[in-house]
Amino acid sequence: MHQLTLAEIARGLADKKFSSEELTKVLLARIAQLDPQLNSFISLTEDLALQQAKAADARRANGESGALLGAPIAHKDLFCTQGIRTSCGSKMLDNFKAPYDATVVAKLAAAGAVTLGKTNMDEFAMGSANESSYYGAVKNPWNLEYVPGGSSGGSAAAVAARLLPAATGTDTGGSIRQPAALTNLTGLKPTYGRVSRWGMIAYASSLDQGGPLARTAEDCAILLQGMAGFDPQDSTSIDEPVPDYSAGLNGSLQGLRIGVPKEYFSAGLDPRIADLVMASVEELKKLGAVIKEISLPNMQHAIPAYYVIAPAEASSNLSRFDGVRFGYRCEDPKNLEDLYKRSRGEGFGPEVQRRIMVGAYALSAGYYDAYYLKAQKIRRLIKNDFMAAFNEVDIILGPTTPNPAWKLGAKNNDPVAAYLEDVYTITANLAGLPGLSMPAGFVDGLPVGVQLLAPYFQEGRLLNVAHQYQQNTDWHTRTPTGF
Repeated sequence: MHQLTLAEIARGLADKKFSSEELTKVLLARIAQLDPQLNSFISLTEDLALQQAKAADARRANGESGALLGAPIAHKDLFCTQGIRTSCGSKMLDNFKAPYDATVVAKLAAAGAVTLGKTNMDEFAMGSANESSYYGAVKNPWNLEYVPGGSSGGSAAAVAARLLPAATGTDTGGSIRQPAALTNLTGLKPTYGRVSRWGMIAYASSLDQGGPLARTAEDCAILLQGMAGFDPQDSTSIDEPVPDYSAGLNGSLQGLRIGVPKEYFSAGLDPRIADLVMASVEELKKLGAVIKEISLPNMQHAIPAYYVIAPAEASSNLSRFDGVRFGYRCEDPKNLEDLYKRSRGEGFGPEVQRRIMVGAYALSAGYYDAYYLKAQKIRRLIKNDFMAAFNEVDIILGPTTPNPAWKLGAKNNDPVAAYLEDVYTITANLAGLPGLSMPAGFVDGLPVGVQLLAPYFQEGRLLNVAHQYQQNTDWHTRTPTGF
């Protein structure tokens, strides 16, 4: 049962081959047996899962149907879940039980999805390796000595190891697509505003976006269908109709114009990954796509712009964690200043502290214009590059990451080296565009992903291209040894 995709589970439940309760028990037992190797979960919600599974079975018995009705999933541990610890991978929120459900959690629960637990993540979603979590690093099921990517690494490792068929993640600078690439999954970052951020603990509010992680584009379409939609409680949510993503998967790629930016193939890209990217281009050409070289001239400025904007927003968002209202509080503070300093100093890990300091500096008097304002101008130039490119092509294709997964601890003393792993993914966040990573091969036994980018609200186009590619390749079917 653990090898079934979300789509296969939906068919199996509809055909009464098994019940949601049976499936849930199998997967909970599998998590108990295998997750100690991976550390992909922070909290398991066995009682809730069995309760939801029984309710889903009862709804099916009453004639209800739906692709997510009775399907087991997990949530990245920054989506608030009522009465359940929502830690954000941080000591700061280790004791925090959310008093309400995030919109994404509520929507998926209403669709009948079964929540198995909350997955491990980089602290406050800050990281590219899932090594900054207060609960310890997550390990890559393809090689337990390697990172799974971050910050949604717990969700990615759990799905890749077949502990469950799909999970939610969030993407601020590539945090769904990058771990998807490093663990052989399909991961989708929707258009900014497509999925509600209400109840999703913020890192950088103008960049964060929730999305699905699964093994196939078909499964991502099912999960996104349950997540997407306008939410009046989220001021950044966009009131745009949600199409039937599954219905569009089988469209022909004949005549589809795919742009390949020349800037992607610079010295920083592992040549073996470049070869796999070009192999995927050839595969799509066989399906009728037309390939064109394009240019994104301002891409070189993306990382410096992102690492001013994101920490600036983080320093503002994380100021609420002060030891006063909720979260970690230091013991026996001498006065209010001591309470603030020690609660934040003890509650936040080094990576979070580093980004808060950078952000506070960039926003400080005398530096705002020199750093933050300039970064926002570069952001606009990057968006303009994409708008110009999409006048010529329908999809942009390139590598998801410049390198395959690296060894645990290898970049701990060089944060900039880890930041550079996001070079291909952060432009989509800066511009607010939808992006998808799909499996495209292996380098030294480690998975490699290819990234697709599309114009605003064209998630269906991304899913269609990825699904057609997956109908003609088998990379996404490979399973890590031992799982």
